[in-house]
Amino acid sequence: MTALAALMVLSGYSQTKSPSFDEVLTSRRSIRSYDATKKISEAEVRELLTATQEAPSWANQQPSKYYVAMSPDKLAAIRDLVGGNKDRIKNAPVLIVSTYERGKSGFFGGTATNEIGDGWGAYDNGLSNCYLILKARAMGFDTLIMGMREADKLRQIFSIPDDETVMAVIALGYRAGEPRQPVHRKLDEVVKFF
Repeated sequence: MTALAALMVLSGYSQTKSPSFDEVLTSRRSIRSYDATKKISEAEVRELLTATQEAPSWANQQPSKYYVAMSPDKLAAIRDLVGGNKDRIKNAPVLIVSTYERGKSGFFGGTATNEIGDGWGAYDNGLSNCYLILKARAMGFDTLIMGMREADKLRQIFSIPDDETVMAVIALGYRAGEPRQPVHRKLDEVVKFF
């Protein structure tokens, strides 16, 4: 091994090119069919969830929590709790329940700072989930965020405390095919410059 090659290995250099941020944004899709032959390790999920800790939150309250299902029994239990998405996620090797702690974001001294109140916790959780799905795509994974879920049953399965709001279940895996790109509204329909 040459000195240059040794230095590259020691410094963590990889010949695998990471996708650009624009590539991550334009290739991320809500995936509704997963490749059953591909698995994801706990170490990879830990790396992915570490990225969520970089997401901004109200006064750095960090209200988001994640409950990860990887065992066959937990995966089967959760699949039964996501309504019409059950068949869409049947081959996803990981399902993640996303929650936030109420009374943290948007509050100082136990009092809501404005009319949004706990809506700030949901907002912060959405930011954290955004980091999750973008990091997942950068790692070569795919996701589906599901709002259809039975929160009370998920709470029981994972012993989620009563002071946490269950927001979503996120499927994590590898796409089984190439999804179509959805049509987006024109920018001028959603943005106003003054």
